[in-house]
Order: sequence, then structure tokens, then C-alpha cells
Amino acid sequence: MRYGVFACSLLVLSSTLSGCDTSTNSAQSSAAAEDARWTDKAVEQLREAIDRRAAHGLDRMRFTVEGKPGSAEGEAALTKTALCYAAALARGASDPAKLNTIYSVPRPDPRLKAGLADALAKGKVDDWLSGLAPQDDNYRALSKAYLALRKQGDTPAAIIPEAAKPLEPGARDPRIPAIARQLVASDYLGGGSAHGDTYGPAMVKAVQRMQADYGIKPDGVIGTEALAILNLSDADRARAIAVAMERMRWLDRSPPATRIDVNLASARLAYWRDGKLTDTRKVVVGKPETETPQLGSPIYRLVANPTWTVPRSIQSKEIAGKGGAYLRRNNMAWKDGWIVQQPGPKNSLGLVKFDMRNEHQIYLHDTPAKQLFSEVQRQRSHGCVRVEDALGFAAMLAKDEGIEAEWEKARATGKESFVPLPREIPVRLTYQTILFDEAGEPVVRADPYGWNDRVSATLGFPASEGHRLRPSGADIGP
Repeated sequence: MRYGVFACSLLVLSSTLSGCDTSTNSAQSSAAAEDARWTDKAVEQLREAIDRRAAHGLDRMRFTVEGKPGSAEGEAALTKTALCYAAALARGASDPAKLNTIYSVPRPDPRLKAGLADALAKGKVDDWLSGLAPQDDNYRALSKAYLALRKQGDTPAAIIPEAAKPLEPGARDPRIPAIARQLVASDYLGGGSAHGDTYGPAMVKAVQRMQADYGIKPDGVIGTEALAILNLSDADRARAIAVAMERMRWLDRSPPATRIDVNLASARLAYWRDGKLTDTRKVVVGKPETETPQLGSPIYRLVANPTWTVPRSIQSKEIAGKGGAYLRRNNMAWKDGWIVQQPGPKNSLGLVKFDMRNEHQIYLHDTPAKQLFSEVQRQRSHGCVRVEDALGFAAMLAKDEGIEAEWEKARATGKESFVPLPREIPVRLTYQTILFDEAGEPVVRADPYGWNDRVSATLGFPASEGHRLRPSGADIGP
């Protein structure tokens, strides 16, 4: 399969590439860029920097260096290309707000035109460009891994070859260690659960869980469909890593020191306090047909013993036609034309809600459906984020914010009570299908919403042909 080439130059500009949109810079910056003058050395630095773009997973895009110093037209062409490439490094080559119906996670907003003018004046265009991409260890690890995979070419060779017959439970096969590694990387199998080349009970159970998550008959037999899920070629991995680097370029280089990050793809939460990772835990997020959007939205209060006003969509699709006995059994009642579930341990919000400021009615909360946290693929909700041991997490936030006494008092009432935070805690709901193991090496995980295709297309990659998740087990909760 031949991969398309995407252009980002003075003459050929894709409408999906936010990287060439430098209009956010001030008029003063624009004037500064116009006053800057190109030299032959600066042009060579620009050309060499663009030649190294594979380190950022941008090698399938074309940035044409045209024009020569000394003429207005040539200088304008060079500036256009430099700003285009600079924006791709600094903010991403694609615009997440255009690729997604909802996207409000804060993005970098560098003064690129002023930066280019300064770089030209100092003769340091290469240094300036090098400093625009993320500088953290994870980005460097992704870059290193991508360059290594790129050397293998585009051959989609299968890591686990297919055999003439499906692999049955109890069979012995030399492919077992490779299959086990993939199951461990995908979180279906614990490390050390596989021994030798025998397809034993632990692996069979792991494969059955994987098959169920992808809508395949969970018989534990590893045939063509199961291998298609397990088999990631070097080309598949390179594509996922390039997308991961692009998503990292979308993010602020200096996020708030105290914040909560939720990775929707892996369904995990990370709590940062004063720049240090304080806590991580599992969450349950929206299922593929009711995806949790990528938001930047702060928590501004804790709600003890919350009530739940059932949204119209859930009311009409999942509660319509159910009688009064169902409502009483679930502690629900009609109020002002809405179904409202009263506080209690069976409330769909559990015993705590983390109220967030956004127009999409997305928030974090507790849940009575604790069993969902044991699932590998935890995309099971109607869009909100359910937090494992939410009461413990609420107590942690309350203590850190100095409102422990107010929180305990609110809980003790047994009624819906609101406890404002003294300062809002920023929350970022993002989507990243690359995790890092204990050695810092990137591990490719599932793309549950299929959102990587949108990003990879702008980078010049083909769409994935892999299986999509079809997790079951959702309930009526938000």
C-alpha cells in the first residue's frame, strides 16, 4: 500500500492543518517577522531542520523550502514555510477543534512570528525550531521509538504469524510467548502468567475477555480475528506513536502544577499536586457511542449524597415504559417533568459528585457499579467519568484543600450538600493510546473510540483496519 503525501507549503496548504495558522500572534509580532531578513545560512538551517522532521513523526508531510533571500517574494515564501513548520512543532500539525466535535483542552499559544524574527536576528533558526516541540522524557522516548520503527519501512509484517489451524486451548505452539507479551501489554494478562509454549488456562481466560470486548465469540480459540487484534506490525506501531506525539504537541508545555488528568483511551486518572504525581486510579468513561469529550474543565465543588436528574436521552431510551415499581425500586420520582433519583448508595452518582464547569454536563462521580473497574476496557458509561474509590479520592482532595471538616459534615447529613473548593482544580480529559512501561518504553494500547484515524490522516498515514471495541455491561448511569 502506498501512503499519501500531505503538503504544507506556500503553494499547497491543507485546510485541516492548523500548523499554518499563525493568526493568533499579535500585529506587533507580524511586523517583527516582516522586518526580519533571511540569509543563506538561515535557509540552510531551516532546510536541515525540516529534513529531521521524522523525529517528530512528521516525515509523511511535505514542507517545501522555496524562495531565496534578497527579494520580497522569496523572503515571504521562506517565512511562510518556517512559520508553518514551527506551528506544527509548537501546536500540532492538525487542529483538534476541527477534528473533534468538542475539544476545549488548553493548547499552546506561542508568539511564533516574534520568535522567528528573533531567531533570524541571532542566526539561530535551528535552535529556535528545536525548542518548540515538547521537551519531556516521554516525547523523547516516542521520538526514539518512531525513528527505530521507521527504519523497518512500511512492510506490515505480522509479529505473530498465522498458522493453518486456529490455536486451541491446551495446545503447544512456539508463538505462545509472543501472544503472551501482547496480552500483557494490552492489560488482559498479568505479568508472569504465561509459562513456556503451552496455551494454558490463564491465557485462555485473557483471550476470552479480549474477544468479548471486541465483539468476537469468546471461545478462547485464537484464529484469524483474534490474531488481527493481537498483531501490531511495525507500521501499526509507528502510526500510533506518530499520533501520540501529535497529541502531545496539542498540550500546554507548562500545565497547572495541581491538576487532574484523565486519559480516556486507557480509562485512568492521574492527580498532580504541586507538580508531583500524587495518585493514580482507574475510571470508567463513555462507551464508543457516547464518548466522553476531550475537555479542559475545572472541579469547583464537591457534592455529598448527590441526587441525579436523569437526562432526557437516557430517560427516553432506557427508562421509557418502565412503571412506578421500577422508579420506586431505584429510588426515583418525577419532579417538575424530570425523573430524579434521590441520594443513597444505589444512586447512579454514588455518594459523591465532583462538579465541573462546562456546558456539556460532564463531571466526575462515584458509582454503585463497582464491578466495572475490574474490566480491562472501561469505556462503559454514558459520557461522564466514574472514579474508582471516589469517596477516598474526595477525602484526599478535601484534605489537600483544607476543607476536610466541611466535607465530613456534609457527608454526615445524608442529604445532597455542596462543599465549594477554595480554589478550582483544573481537569484535562485527553485521549492517548500510548502508555509507558516501568522502563519508560512506549506501549501501544487500544484505540477505543477510533479517534486516532482522524489524526493520522492529517499526518499522512492510512486509516487503521483493526477491530473496534464493542464493550458491553453499561448501565443507565451517566
